[in-house]
Amino acid sequence: MDETAYRNAKGEINRLPCVFERALLARSAVCELAMAHQIGERETFACSQSAAHLECRQLAELLRQKSAFALGITDTQRILPHAMLMKIQCGGLLGMKSVFDPEALAPNVRRLLRLAREQHGELEALPFSEIVKGVAAWKPRRRLGGPAP
Repeated sequence: MDETAYRNAKGEINRLPCVFERALLARSAVCELAMAHQIGERETFACSQSAAHLECRQLAELLRQKSAFALGITDTQRILPHAMLMKIQCGGLLGMKSVFDPEALAPNVRRLLRLAREQHGELEALPFSEIVKGVAAWKPRRRLGGPAP
């Protein structure tokens, strides 16, 4: 399947793409509202609730803004490289897990949002100074099969 056909099929099948899809695909997080779809040989995630999707978009934007200093960027509106987006998503969710649900095995996006709202009301009031520590500390998994040391 060529890339254009894949993007067209993905748009038709996945009308509400998961905001934290990169973290879910990396198996760094889970979400009880995520529905997996197979397109060709690829996997994609969709959100099953539009209200939750909006809340996740708000959180993702806040994580992006609040992580700017830790990532050494000044323009958070520009297109970011994949590695930086992974750091924001995976590290941000790990930071939230350490603040709101430290006993959990993996960050659960929906549960973290629920706990955050219970404790702080608005997402803007979250303790981003603590959460961003997860962004700064997050490292990608090491690739297997690389050159021997």
